[in-house]
Amino acid sequence: MHVGLLASDGCFSSGLTALIDVLSTAEAQRAGVDPSIPPIRVDVIGTGRTVATGAGLTVPVTMHPRELRAVDVVVVPALGTMTAEDTLSALAARPTRASIGVLGDLDPDVTTVAAACTGVFTLAESGLLDMRRATTSWWLGAAFRSRYPSVILDLGAMVIADGGVVTAGAAFAHIDLALALVRRVSPGLAGHVARLLVIDERVSQSAYLVVDHLNHNDPLVLAFEQEARAHLSESLDVRELAASIGTTRRTLERRTQAALGMSPLAVVQRLRAERAAHLLRTTAQSVEQIAPQVGYANASTLRSLLRQFQVRSQVSPDPKQGPY
Repeated sequence: MHVGLLASDGCFSSGLTALIDVLSTAEAQRAGVDPSIPPIRVDVIGTGRTVATGAGLTVPVTMHPRELRAVDVVVVPALGTMTAEDTLSALAARPTRASIGVLGDLDPDVTTVAAACTGVFTLAESGLLDMRRATTSWWLGAAFRSRYPSVILDLGAMVIADGGVVTAGAAFAHIDLALALVRRVSPGLAGHVARLLVIDERVSQSAYLVVDHLNHNDPLVLAFEQEARAHLSESLDVRELAASIGTTRRTLERRTQAALGMSPLAVVQRLRAERAAHLLRTTAQSVEQIAPQVGYANASTLRSLLRQFQVRSQVSPDPKQGPY
């Protein structure tokens, strides 16, 4: 597997280096695991002699973009931005526009194309994600949906493969993305690398996805969130909540889906899960004591909800869950 890292100046340092380190480790361990596994070659692609990351790290360039079709997988690391505004500005920069143009000429049926974090914006900008499932940094979901409405965004997943396009979540999901690419060559090698580097399984971003931080400016959705938060201990009916803020259930469903990528019911459930997780972290109360405070008659329902959203709390993890 020949992997080309299409990086530009200002990219996220650990994103680029994590890809290089995980893939290089896989190649170093390949022969010892199974000599029949195809070699894994990694090149950094750029127009200059080096790429300077956002933190000032200089990485040698080993391949020119004109050679892009010679690789099996093209990966776009994160842009090195943290806000939606900075990300959109980075997309307008000349080096990024050049990368977008190169990506747009690729055929995912021939060359696998991948990205993580804000690098997914670069893929979306090229049109390669149109009508495909994808994920990106969870807190940039609203900006992503607004700019790329034709992309089917799933912020819960850590890595999503849709045909020849693979996307991953927030910054350190570059590690998950690299392992996913290794897994395509050999699941056994991916598992060995994960154990060697002590990389735990993170199948979802849900543990980090918090409604408070899903930036959006829809006043109707904000009013719905506030109304729901004020009555979390009660039995809530979405139709009644919609009426209380002066709208219909259908309109509310459309607006929450557009702003948050969730149904109104899912928003209520997440708010309850977040409240419960907060109480578990900050008080000595048990799940049984907390359940009625977030609208559930029994603790088993709350435990199921916390597992569903994988919200970080003091609830014991599943002992069956292991490394890749």
